[in-house]
Amino acid sequence: MWLPLVGLALGIFIGSVLSITIPMEYAKYMSVAVLAALDSVFGSLRSFLEDKFDALVLLTGFFTNAVLAALLAYIGDRLGVDLFLAAVFAFGVRIFQNLAVIRRYVIDRMVRPRPKSQPNPIEKV
Repeated sequence: MWLPLVGLALGIFIGSVLSITIPMEYAKYMSVAVLAALDSVFGSLRSFLEDKFDALVLLTGFFTNAVLAALLAYIGDRLGVDLFLAAVFAFGVRIFQNLAVIRRYVIDRMVRPRPKSQPNPIEKV
């Protein structure tokens, strides 16, 4: 669980300390790469909360998603079609789905914990 959070914190720190400019022709590729990274981080956080976390799945999923999204962006550039938007849409949907599941988990388990000793009102009838 700590691996994606450490990677995210390290990336944010390095990005804020170094002033690296990225040429405009690589902007599509970088946007897709950032979304692939965020998708992997939020997906791994969700799987951790569901007790299904696997570091190998995280790493292979990150690189597979990043390569496929970059390939779509490259093919789209060669064809003159914005295919990178398909990857942006797919990653965006997955990120929001994972955030919704994480939010529900936090609300259900941590903000509103269910009392264990409270009797079921249906059983009294």
